[in-house]
Amino acid sequence: MSRPHGTGLPLYSARVVSASSPRLLLSCGEPSGDLYAGELVRHLRPRLPELSAFGLGGDRLEAEGTRLLAHVRELAVVGLLEVLRHLRRVRGIFHDVLREVDERRPDLAVLVDYPDFNLRLARALRARGVPVVYYVSPQIWAWRRGRISTIRETVRHMIVIFPFEEALYRNAGVPVTFTGHPLVDLVQPARDPVGFLRSLGLDPARPVVAVLPGSRPQEVAHNLAPLAGGLARLRDRRPELQCAVAVAPGLDAAGIAGALSPVPATLVSGKTHELVGAATCGIVASGTATVEAALLGTPMVVVYRLSPLTYALGRPFVRVPHYAMANLIAGRRVVTELIQSAFTPEAVASETLALLDDPERRAEVRRGLGVIRERLGPPGASERAAALVAALVDRKAKNIDMEGGYM
Repeated sequence: MSRPHGTGLPLYSARVVSASSPRLLLSCGEPSGDLYAGELVRHLRPRLPELSAFGLGGDRLEAEGTRLLAHVRELAVVGLLEVLRHLRRVRGIFHDVLREVDERRPDLAVLVDYPDFNLRLARALRARGVPVVYYVSPQIWAWRRGRISTIRETVRHMIVIFPFEEALYRNAGVPVTFTGHPLVDLVQPARDPVGFLRSLGLDPARPVVAVLPGSRPQEVAHNLAPLAGGLARLRDRRPELQCAVAVAPGLDAAGIAGALSPVPATLVSGKTHELVGAATCGIVASGTATVEAALLGTPMVVVYRLSPLTYALGRPFVRVPHYAMANLIAGRRVVTELIQSAFTPEAVASETLALLDDPERRAEVRRGLGVIRERLGPPGASERAAALVAALVDRKAKNIDMEGGYM
């Protein structure tokens, strides 16, 4: 039975459990985290049939029987100014979570990415004696490396999804396991790419550019104007070109269509992997989508733009040679990056045409993307992560000291 919360947020789902059921708190604030957490809980269920899960997430976690205290659409914000505007609401959600923790006393907490919120939550959980597993590392290898001290103090075990992260944490004295990337199992192309394109009203004999403008309203708002200009230039130079735009859940499809007009573009919802796998090439907003496109072997141009103030404040702290996750995993520039001031309509058109007009260049990019796939580990990442979490829950239930971490 639900109770009122300080922010007036609804409890999105409920699950009847016994008092002896293992209790798990999950916290993720973005769609990608919800996807990984949902898969984690799905693989936990056979190991912990009586599991009672609650926390912050989205449709995936809810579908796996997790009782949501708030939905990711209320939490997923990008950029300094956007975060400041939402700060009061996010603080309210934070305190709602702690009230629920005090009432339900979870056996374990799994925090997924979303570090500004989750690292603060980790401190509060440690003070309450709740062991913390962190799943999907904050990008401390890119910026704000000082966070590793907070992680060492508050996190019992790190579960990382990129191979280069394991040594970083181990050298810092943080118990860590590389389980592989969950997307290796989840990203699958259409079984019949030609039939799929025809189902969208597209001609498989003509080139198709898949456009992924982002998954959060704020980032899409920054990316759409240069994307629209780039697509208009592409159509002027290659009238036979077909554009298809992947619309992430929760985004305003009509608004995206309006922003891209008068460029004719097919909007695609719920079929992003099928679209990207069938496309000739892609224009992809930097983030998890670049990993998805890499796993599908689709050559791409990576784009991204933040508000000028957010970029100016954050840029001095970034300590990586590449922005695109695909390039970071490869350890070199496999795909072109157009970031901030470099992300112009003319650059979008020129770089995309370079892929469309040069089959050998596309083939070279695909070879580089194949290396990325190998580095993300074998299938079964979510199952391996679930086995680790279940073992930690079992240790807690048996009152085994967990201070030294797992394994």
